[in-house]
Amino acid sequence: MPNNPNYRPRIVDAELDERLAAVAAVVIEGPKACGKTTAASRRAASEVLLDIDDNARRAAELYPRLLLDGEYPRLIDEWQTAPGVWNHVRRRADDEPGPGRFILTGSAVPADDITRHSGAGRISRLRMRPMSLFELGASDGQVSLGGMLESTPARVSASAPDIGVPELAELVCRGGWPGLLDAGLDRAMRFSRDYLDEVRRTDVQRLAGGRRDPIRLLRFIRSLARNAATGTSLRKLAADAGGDRGPLHIETASSYLDALERLFVVEELPSYWTHLRSRSRLRKSPKRYFADPSLAAAALRAGPDRLLADLELFGFLFESLVIRDLHVYAQANDAEVYHYRDNTGLEVDAIIETASRSWMAAEIELGGRGAVNAAAASLLKLRDRVDISRVGAPAKLTVITGTGYGYERPDGVAVVPVTALGP
Repeated sequence: MPNNPNYRPRIVDAELDERLAAVAAVVIEGPKACGKTTAASRRAASEVLLDIDDNARRAAELYPRLLLDGEYPRLIDEWQTAPGVWNHVRRRADDEPGPGRFILTGSAVPADDITRHSGAGRISRLRMRPMSLFELGASDGQVSLGGMLESTPARVSASAPDIGVPELAELVCRGGWPGLLDAGLDRAMRFSRDYLDEVRRTDVQRLAGGRRDPIRLLRFIRSLARNAATGTSLRKLAADAGGDRGPLHIETASSYLDALERLFVVEELPSYWTHLRSRSRLRKSPKRYFADPSLAAAALRAGPDRLLADLELFGFLFESLVIRDLHVYAQANDAEVYHYRDNTGLEVDAIIETASRSWMAAEIELGGRGAVNAAAASLLKLRDRVDISRVGAPAKLTVITGTGYGYERPDGVAVVPVTALGP
């Protein structure tokens, strides 16, 4: 299929190529509008677009195998709208062994029974997220996350970026949506508000069979936005969303959260489970973030001016932006992102660990000498608390800031502006 000359390369492109060379089918999962179909189309030789092709959906109901007929790699877009295709793809992979047969894209996770035949060894799942600052061109990537995770990482050094705090506020509200690269800020913010409106009125209803109150769901989404990056319990979210009418039933809140996670709108950041040499006990509850900080800003109807007037809110949404980018960069390095919290109150925003168990820790701060000093102290405390004899020393301790130079402090903690961070 012809390539789009205006396509902005994605970090995940290389991983998609690697998986297509190794397995029969790749499932690209992620939120709507993050670029799954465009990235897959560049590698596909034929395609069927189930979200817009009524005839294809009818064919899927009558005889799903028809959707598989075409030149390989065959793209089946929004496959979860015709979930019966899953087992047919799996069987075709058995009947016609070889890599690179199918690319499936999906913006919702179907019920577990749809994929009860796992497809292990034939189907590989690939997560795609909205664009990072590096992909958007707002970060020059002078400091590589992969480089910081090396066993002997180089010292961090980066020149000051041209982007200031007001521009960062705009980046939070604009988001990483590839379809909005040339859009004005007002249009981008309208897109995010419309996105959430479609989620609560249509997408969640489709997943839940039309049994969810969109007004109450909006209140829950706003509660998630107010408590983004805080680790607030589901019970407290239910109470906050209920307001004067009393808390939501915990089962209702749980069903809302489940639907938002299945739609990739909200993502949990799990806690880091490691060995400690102190009597501290790890907390296991996750933190929650929106797939893109623009969705949290849209839920609160917050534009750049409000963020600049409310630096506490700005700080939480800036953290959401950095976590989004860390997920993208970590995945490119075969790594996972966690957070750390223990019973003494020590918290660290992000732990990045590779498959080879190399790890680094990062605190996220908009900036300011006092905030950076406090963040560095938390990182050093974490280093002293972890049993390094069992898990190894951290490859790097890093404070990720909004602006400024990249450098290493005398205590060994690196300071990296997010606009200098890359994969």
